[in-house]
Amino acid sequence: MVWNFGKLTFTHMRMPNVRYGWRHLSKPTIDNWCLHLPLPKSRLYQKNLEAGDLDLGLRSFADPFESVSEGIDHLALCMPRSLHFIQSSKIEIHENSKRFLADYILLLHRSLPSLRSVDVPHIAAATTCLLAASLTPSRDHIAAAQRPIESVIMNRVSQIIAKHLANPALTPNLLCREIGMSRSSLYRIFEPVGGVSTYIRRERLRKTRDALADSSDGRPISTIAEQWGFMDRSAYSRMFKKEFGISPREAREEGWLNVGCARPTNGVPTLHNLLLGRH
Repeated sequence: MVWNFGKLTFTHMRMPNVRYGWRHLSKPTIDNWCLHLPLPKSRLYQKNLEAGDLDLGLRSFADPFESVSEGIDHLALCMPRSLHFIQSSKIEIHENSKRFLADYILLLHRSLPSLRSVDVPHIAAATTCLLAASLTPSRDHIAAAQRPIESVIMNRVSQIIAKHLANPALTPNLLCREIGMSRSSLYRIFEPVGGVSTYIRRERLRKTRDALADSSDGRPISTIAEQWGFMDRSAYSRMFKKEFGISPREAREEGWLNVGCARPTNGVPTLHNLLLGRH
């Protein structure tokens, strides 16, 4: 499957679930570069898949290469050499940039189903800026890529929040230690979604709503609320109704009747709402 982002092309190759080999011949007339991310099928649809264990590579289509794989799909972001920041015949990627680009490619891949045509030019421009900042870092390139850089950081932080959501000690300080950034930077990045504390509270409210809608979960509402850190039942009910437009009791009744709540459950950030400030 191929998506066109102006001068860039994003590809998801679904491969057979058997051992296979492939070979690319030297093609100097198609002298493009390709960021390649192998993706194990067993982890393909994990929402919180981390890039740290994946091996991002950079290849030139001018050069031959071959590989043997099994149980692996492939994501690829192809770039023409005509882009101003890859005129060189050789490009080196630092390890930090590899991790960053892998995070971004995973985020882009997960966001593709929800992209609108009107978003494509913005995503293409942001992706190009991030590639320039990662492959040929400079003060100007990094400044131009600030928004996609912050989007990747916000996605990383959201994954940490998802892991620690039930932990009463989940605070901005814990997040700053985990991600290695200052409180002021963390607050600035989460400002478009109302702040990091608001984001955490919203995710916890969504967890309680999911539990309330589950007909197999007959625990008292107060018990479910306390599991996710809401000790004051009255305050919890007010926050829940403000967020979802109905009371926790109404959410349980609708969920058990398969009516469904008015707002979607998925709180995982997608690329367009991170870049364009929608959530």
